[in-house]
Amino acid sequence: MPSTGTLYIVSTPIGNLKDITLRALEILKSVDLIAAEDTRHTRILTVRHDIKTPLTSYFEHNKVTKGAYLIKLLMEGKNVALVSDAGTPGISDPGSHIIRLAIENGIRAEQIPGASAVITGLVLSGMPTDKFIFEGFLPSKPGSRKNRLKQFLTEKRTVIFYESPHRLVKMLQDIHDVFGDITVACMRELTKKFEEVRRQKASELIAHFTDNKPLGEFVICFNLRERPTKEHPV
Repeated sequence: MPSTGTLYIVSTPIGNLKDITLRALEILKSVDLIAAEDTRHTRILTVRHDIKTPLTSYFEHNKVTKGAYLIKLLMEGKNVALVSDAGTPGISDPGSHIIRLAIENGIRAEQIPGASAVITGLVLSGMPTDKFIFEGFLPSKPGSRKNRLKQFLTEKRTVIFYESPHRLVKMLQDIHDVFGDITVACMRELTKKFEEVRRQKASELIAHFTDNKPLGEFVICFNLRERPTKEHPV
């Protein structure tokens, strides 16, 4: 029997297509197949960098059947690169499923590090970086979301999570209701042309995004130890 292949977990840019490592390009060009969360999105990257490797879709709703298919290829000795729409696969996306399957089947998994919206947002937020907690996406239901936030009332670490544009204002209102008018770093379109970073009181952010429709995916950070006396949007 042939030796098993390698599952390469390849980080890709979160916005700016130039934020790709030389090693990532090398791997994407050399593997037998690229498993992408959205092949249309990934094709923009592969065309830009003249990558001819075949693409196949691997996303939340086909991860079970496609995961089994990818494991079969890996067991046959094929090398597969896993990419998400942006950033590092396995972080708040179905990549964690195929990574676990590979490990359970004795298949080598290798991480190709690179961009991550979590770390980019944390560093740019200006919040303490010595200790932090990442929560992914908060619950979509208002009651559940507010209950999750209440779990952080005694949290001393910087809290980071993602939010979609259509829930942003409601989420900011929940933050205001639970914690008071704390400072929140609200960041969207990181590394892209229309990147926006606002470090303001929750009430100011609510007012801003009520008057200005939120667009793009957001990274949110707050730290309950932080009580700046003056805040300015950046």
